Amino acid sequence: MVRLSKTKVVSWLIVLWVSKVFLFSLPHKFSLHPDTQHIFGIIGQWMTGILTVDIGTWFSNYGSYAVGSFELIVSMILLLPALLWLLTKVNLLRRVPNQFLMHAAGGLLAVFVMSGAVFFHLLTPLGIEVVHEGQSDHGSLFYAATSIVFLGLILFVINIRSYKLELTRKNLHTRGSTC
Repeated sequence: MVRLSKTKVVSWLIVLWVSKVFLFSLPHKFSLHPDTQHIFGIIGQWMTGILTVDIGTWFSNYGSYAVGSFELIVSMILLLPALLWLLTKVNLLRRVPNQFLMHAAGGLLAVFVMSGAVFFHLLTPLGIEVVHEGQSDHGSLFYAATSIVFLGLILFVINIRSYKLELTRKNLHTRGSTC
């Protein structure tokens, strides 16, 4: 039977939310959905005025692919411990990377990418509420990004603490068995 600590349950709930948001947005980002073109176009135009025409044009044309690819990688990092656990149960793997470290890293990467989204919503003409062709998202993209920034920080903190605690216990156990 699998024993789950409160930390692991909270961690997996956060992982599922972050991965859901990231993975469900991929079809829009990779197919250049009109809403996605609108969002990245506004940010690209803003970048043209602040930075250079080349950077703004690049972001308008390819930003959704770059952000979507990064979100896919983060989702894979966050969900990989479940696959690795399964592979150990069917004896295809013996050693796997530490779940606490993978979730801590994934949480930090999620904070990184969604901090960019929050920045663009707050400090560019994009705004908190995205309106395209008369339709509003009522701030749902901004609120999802903000939730991932906060939850990603929580994911990082609880998992890095658990990892350090696990290391301390292993070191104490190792020292105790050598005496």
